[in-house]
Amino acid sequence: MSQPSGVALALCDDDGWKLAAVAPSYQRFLILADQGLAPEPKPSGRMPDMAALLQAAASVARASIDLIAVDMPLSKVPIVGRRRSDDAVSKAYGGRKCGTHSPNAERPGKISDALRDQAQRAGYPLATTAIDMPALIEVYPHPALVELARAKERLPYKVQKIRAYWPSVAPLERRAKLIGQWSHILTLLETEISGVKRMLPLIDESASGAELKAFEDMLDAVVCAWTGICAIEGRATAFGDDASAIWIPIGDRRQLLSASRK
Repeated sequence: MSQPSGVALALCDDDGWKLAAVAPSYQRFLILADQGLAPEPKPSGRMPDMAALLQAAASVARASIDLIAVDMPLSKVPIVGRRRSDDAVSKAYGGRKCGTHSPNAERPGKISDALRDQAQRAGYPLATTAIDMPALIEVYPHPALVELARAKERLPYKVQKIRAYWPSVAPLERRAKLIGQWSHILTLLETEISGVKRMLPLIDESASGAELKAFEDMLDAVVCAWTGICAIEGRATAFGDDASAIWIPIGDRRQLLSASRK
């Protein structure tokens, strides 16, 4: 696994949901619970250690964790190609530019199986039709953000696609537009989870490419956490079948429920 994965932790108290922690990589998240760990020079990818991540999250939260929401193809059976969950999401959201890529045996490959198996051993089975916590679910930030923003199509917020989003403007202006989009997403998330803007302050146009990518990864992690909140509260729909499902927050409930199992 060459690319880092952001991690976010959301908690619910008498005042509602709040962001308790966010980090741009597994290792940076583990440091939040163990100050004795030396931080890696920059966020890096590695195989997940679900037991360690859950222990760190429980230490920060001072409570057990109810739900794990992951942006990665997951299934109860080996993934060898497109799943019914991929087809269902693409049918419902393809017109809004939020169709899924086709997974295969190599991608996500072993990391998907390892993450699912580790979660299962920790007491978090993959939930595909109903959620009986504790559980693990698969989520997908692009349609989640479309629902959060009530947007007509996929939001332009990915660093690697910045030139494709705004091909006719100067590089510095592209960065300004990207950061403006991030600001918009943070404002929307803040209405759902308090503390998002405080814990994820915007960076400026002079940030390095690595810093921009780290911010994007943390933003994605918070979107995953919000989708998990929606699933806990019954505000998300599972697109797929018994083997695999992608949970997406509900926009127009009637429209999504009719599309989710077709």
